[in-house]
Amino acid sequence: MGRTSTISEPRGLRSRAAVTDRQRPAGRERFVRDLMTEKVHALRSGDDLASLHDLMDSRRVRHVPIVDAEGEIVGLVTDRDLTRGALGAVEDLPLSVERDILRRRRVRDIMAAEPDVIEPDATLREAAAMLLENKVGCLPVVEGLRLVGIITEADFVRDFLERGLAS
Repeated sequence: MGRTSTISEPRGLRSRAAVTDRQRPAGRERFVRDLMTEKVHALRSGDDLASLHDLMDSRRVRHVPIVDAEGEIVGLVTDRDLTRGALGAVEDLPLSVERDILRRRRVRDIMAAEPDVIEPDATLREAAAMLLENKVGCLPVVEGLRLVGIITEADFVRDFLERGLAS
């Protein structure tokens, strides 16, 4: 398998995000850092598509940020990118042939370069608006260009359910 990077948020930011909603005053604006997933499984652009497929399958994720050696975001791959860019053309082939094709192709061949990103101090309203306006399922969370988390549509749905708003 390729080099899977797990990017974690810096200690100072983690402690601020650890405050629960019950401890916050009612009506306080919430931020991306309050809802984002801090442990992100990322790959490098030179990793093969077999590694990407295995990561998405084993970790049950639909979005994989692509980072450089310094942990800076250089791209994003979704499950749709993988299906359209690689698997769609080989799905009728035997599994061994499919795996061989996936091992020969690289993440850079199918990744979206320069994905939409957001900072941890942006409001959840801003993040939701970006997801809707740009019709994307996730936003990598960055400080500068360094990946520190990810926020997805599923995070918003989970938050909605956990807050007891869905009845």
